[in-house]
Amino acid sequence: MSNVDTSPQKIEDFLERGVSEVITRDSVAKKLSSGKPLRVKHGVDPSGQNLHLGHAAAYLKLRDLQEMGHTIVFLIGGFTGRFGDPTQKLKSRTLKSREETEAAAKSYIKQISCILDPDKLEVRTNSEWYDKMSAEELLRLMSNFTVEQVLERDMFQERKRKNEAIQLHEIIYPILQGYDSVMLKSDLTVIGSDQVFNEGFGRDLQKKHGDEPQDIVAIKILAGLDGTQKMSKSLNNYIALNDSATDKFGKTMSLSDKLIIDYLTLLTRIPMSEIKEMEESLKNNSINPKDLKIKLGKEIVSFFHSEKEANEAAESFEKTFSKKGIPDNIEEKLIKKGEYTWLDIVNMSGLTKSKTESRRLIEDGATDKDGEVINSPHKKITIDKPIVIKLGKHRFIKIIPED
Repeated sequence: MSNVDTSPQKIEDFLERGVSEVITRDSVAKKLSSGKPLRVKHGVDPSGQNLHLGHAAAYLKLRDLQEMGHTIVFLIGGFTGRFGDPTQKLKSRTLKSREETEAAAKSYIKQISCILDPDKLEVRTNSEWYDKMSAEELLRLMSNFTVEQVLERDMFQERKRKNEAIQLHEIIYPILQGYDSVMLKSDLTVIGSDQVFNEGFGRDLQKKHGDEPQDIVAIKILAGLDGTQKMSKSLNNYIALNDSATDKFGKTMSLSDKLIIDYLTLLTRIPMSEIKEMEESLKNNSINPKDLKIKLGKEIVSFFHSEKEANEAAESFEKTFSKKGIPDNIEEKLIKKGEYTWLDIVNMSGLTKSKTESRRLIEDGATDKDGEVINSPHKKITIDKPIVIKLGKHRFIKIIPED
């Protein structure tokens, strides 16, 4: 007897909630209703150490399928990650070594284990086949498509308009991603909506290999903390899976009100009927958006940490921001006594990743010292007593002078 859950309500919720596109809907519904465990592919190129809630939106859909009894094949781009997916990139990525991608891959598996059951996860890497592929085999694979097919991508068209280079290795990326589906015998792939073009190559190649083509469920792209652009590490507008409970909650509270419903839909499992009621309440101004953000923040922190930590994070936020206080558990950083520019101090605090980011935040008025906003990177500050630095709305650090 099959252990696959074929509940019509669960299937409908899977096909509707947070979904931007399904190829093809009738086929997915039929597969999910069949009682047969599906092989569900989800690929990711290791491009950095931190996964974020933008990734989690897709992983929660994978969790739904895992709980329904399907096999999640989590594909690490051990080969393709070395040069990276050109999607939405107006310039070529920097090539990475095998060691870099392998280190990032190990970190990814650890992080996704807080969402997906690792004991029921099939983890693969496409270096299994690409590291063994001969030049002749690669050319035969490429011969299935034309240059024109690949250059149809909006991103490549944008590069051509801007006279930016399109390198040869970028053109074959969608073909390689498609061939992954052949090798994994993928029945279904769950991806962000920016990957639909690439996964279409998988459907074509599976047909040419005599296999039934995979279906595609594309998830809506989650906007980042800036409220407009895709959540991204490179844009520094993300909430990381390995952020602390306090940081997750605080960053959630800084969201634009217009993102509340999308975040509730994509990042929680509150019933959609309740979320629609919340959306209506927002439209008619019968609820304070802050109250919904508190609920959202608690849901997110409870899922990734615990209900206890969610309540503590909410209490800390109320004390820190609503009452203009400073957290009790503020992190401390030792800096040698002396005179520094404000730019140097912010950069040494560890709150930013680079001097460029520090300078931008300072000039935007997003930093203060002991409650005083400082917007000049060159302002001289003497470190001879403890000071508290605040970055943005929710990040603090206490600087302790060291002899």
